[in-house]
Amino acid sequence: MAKKSMIERDKKRRRLAEKFDAKRQRLKAVIRDSEKPAEDRFAAALALAELPRNASKTRIRNRCEVTGRPRGFYRKLKMSRIALRELGSEGKVPGLVKSSW
Repeated sequence: MAKKSMIERDKKRRRLAEKFDAKRQRLKAVIRDSEKPAEDRFAAALALAELPRNASKTRIRNRCEVTGRPRGFYRKLKMSRIALRELGSEGKVPGLVKSSW
């Protein structure tokens, strides 16, 4: 099980990213638009830099919904390989049959 503080930190990052997503998209569109004057683009770049770093989607870490483990994560199932194996062995994942010989 991952540390509670790390799980909560990631949840906070997800909330911040969702909150500032529209503003980040608008500022990035202004920065990329070559038709705009250089002053406006520079001002948008400064405004983007003023936003919290944790509001960026790239700072979000995929974590297992069951254990909070950050590695060995399956996106389709939103869980780690270890949790998937345990739940699969118990027959709790539909359509999954763990082989053993």
